[in-house]
Amino acid sequence: MSRPTPARRLLSDAVVRTERWRRWRRPAEVLVLILVVAVAYYLGGRIGLRQSVTVDDAQVTPLWPPTGIALTALLWLGPRIWPGISLGTYLAIERISDFDLSDVGIIAGNTLAPVCAYLMLRRVDFRLEMDRLRDALALVFLGGLLPMLISSTAGTCSLVLTGDLPWSGFWPVWSAWWAGDAMGVLVLTPLLLVLRRARLPRDDYRLVEASALTVTSVIVSLVATRSHLSVLFLVFPLLIWAAVRFQLAGSAPCALLISVLAISAANDHVGPFVDYGLLELMVNLQALNGAAALTGLLLSALVTEQNNVRLRIEQVCEDLAELVEHLAPGGRPRPPER
Repeated sequence: MSRPTPARRLLSDAVVRTERWRRWRRPAEVLVLILVVAVAYYLGGRIGLRQSVTVDDAQVTPLWPPTGIALTALLWLGPRIWPGISLGTYLAIERISDFDLSDVGIIAGNTLAPVCAYLMLRRVDFRLEMDRLRDALALVFLGGLLPMLISSTAGTCSLVLTGDLPWSGFWPVWSAWWAGDAMGVLVLTPLLLVLRRARLPRDDYRLVEASALTVTSVIVSLVATRSHLSVLFLVFPLLIWAAVRFQLAGSAPCALLISVLAISAANDHVGPFVDYGLLELMVNLQALNGAAALTGLLLSALVTEQNNVRLRIEQVCEDLAELVEHLAPGGRPRPPER
């Protein structure tokens, strides 16, 4: 039996070291992704808490960005990063108050809600491109409205059972919690999904139009949310313009801008929100945010789907015209395939 040559031993050792490196690298990569998701969730929570309101001694936010961040991370990276959501929730809670027993239910609910949303979206073959109307509807109902019942119910019940919230405050806190989590998905998830593939327009005319839309959106949104006149409806022509001309890349940032400015105006009790109590303010604010997010999301998906259908029809027509040209009497022969 011949001994292995030094070259073969070196090659064998290199293969072993490479395999060991691969086995170590995979858990390390997952750990890094979990930490990144936790940091992103925590930072999103810090931003959301800046616009929080107090309902029956419980802090709730009209727009909770971490739910959109969590669902987007799951759609991009898969369910393996769920510990990052739990860790981010814990860090966000620690920012508000000391950790106690009720926070366990909040962490569980805030983790289960986006995970269930991810599983339901995968079940219905959700596309990250959101180029079909069914994808937009799936994100609205299966990604936002339905699964966020888990986080709001778990969180509110935990506060009630531990005595941090009276039973009389269950429904106000629950409804505000659910609306804030759902708005986080409807407003932030489409924006994060489109940012991954967004590009500046190459056509000069499209670039000028995009710049005009940006400037107009800022001015009109400020006027609509800060003016004492009841002109909140002015934001909807902006959303239609953005969705029809730029689809999700235009409507998603526009919806986020409207939501942020409306929340800021509501917290300052200015403009159309000046004479409202807390309950009326939350109802009107969430109605505006929800209508704006749904208008932009559904219309942009519908326009994208119609554009894709038109492009496929044009391609089929071109192929048929070429086929007829080659089959017609006296038509030029078809070049041989290589």
